[in-house]
This record gives sequence, C-alpha cells and structure tokens, in this order.
Amino acid sequence: MKHAEQFIPDQETGSQTDFSEERTFENQAQAHEGFKRAASRLLTVSEWHNYAGAGSSRFCLTNNLGDEVTGFAVEGFLFNIDLPVPGSSAGDGLEWVMIERIEAKEDAKATEEFVAMTARPVPDPRKIESETAHFFKDVSTSTFIVKRVGKTVSAAVHGRNETPNNSDVNIHDKIRNTVVALTARVGMSGPQWKKLVKGLLE
Repeated sequence: MKHAEQFIPDQETGSQTDFSEERTFENQAQAHEGFKRAASRLLTVSEWHNYAGAGSSRFCLTNNLGDEVTGFAVEGFLFNIDLPVPGSSAGDGLEWVMIERIEAKEDAKATEEFVAMTARPVPDPRKIESETAHFFKDVSTSTFIVKRVGKTVSAAVHGRNETPNNSDVNIHDKIRNTVVALTARVGMSGPQWKKLVKGLLE
C-alpha cells in the first residue's frame, strides 16, 4: 500500500525542514470532503498566496517555457516564487522550481488518501544560461503533501537536502543566496510554509 511519506526524497546532505498542520473532522465523509478541498488548493499553485494570507510570497504556475498557465499543477510544469526580499540575478528576481513528481490516491472508503508533489530548483526557463535560479542548489527538494488518515486531514511541506546555491553563480547571487538559504527556516521559507499549510486546510 502506498503512503504519502514514501515519496519524500531521502535526506543526504545539507539541512532538512518539516512543517505541518492538521484538522480532525466529525466523521470520515466530512474528512474526505476536507481532503478534496485541500488537495485542490495544493494543486492550484498560483493561488497559494491567497491561502497563505497577507505578506506571503507570490507563486506563479508556468509551462516548461516559463509562460504562465492556469489550472492544476502537473508533472513537468514549473512555478516561480516572488519572495519579499531582493531577488536573484539568475532568475531576474524570481526563484524557479520544476514539479518533478506528483503522486495521488483518492478513495473515500480507504483509511488513507493523499496527494504528494515534489519540486526542485531549476534555471530560469526564459534564459539561455544554466545557472539554478533559486537560493538552494538543485539537490534540494520540497515535497508538499495533503493527506487524510481516518477523520484527520493534514497538510505538510518537507524540505530535503537544502544546500545554499553559492557556487557557479555571480557574486551578487553568491552572497544573496547564502544569506537567504541560511536564514530560510526562521526568515523566509519557514513562516511562508507554516502559513501555507494552515491555509490549505481552512
């Protein structure tokens, strides 16, 4: 039987972060509806800032060319992140990640159902240069999970192999990426992901 957590990449280098929230419903039928609602929110990446609330980063779902698209996330699509801090040169002010895997199981009668989506830093698809446009290196991943176990629905973000992207980039990005990456848990990513996982369940 598949479980959501088996799709989180192994932790091998750098840092690891985990943020989660959960909500328990009166019965499994209500929990299933809550799961479907939260899963839909998870896959509408461009609306994440609305779920996370005021002061959160902006997210934009794109195709593999960097053109904005609407609808649900799919494997191979990208999304960019506009952090409320000075942006990278490599991404023209944006962080870029590719959705490399989506796994899902929906079954109202099962004990567990889930959606798991893993994203990895990539270069800006609008540029010829191959520098990773993110404050983390491309060994880093973020896995977003919405799942229901019994009457409880949870949302989580699991960061793995989080390593500052401070080599093979220009001096501006070297300094900027190091500072943002090393303060991510308490500075940018941590509060952002805490607000997002809470917002997905509301």
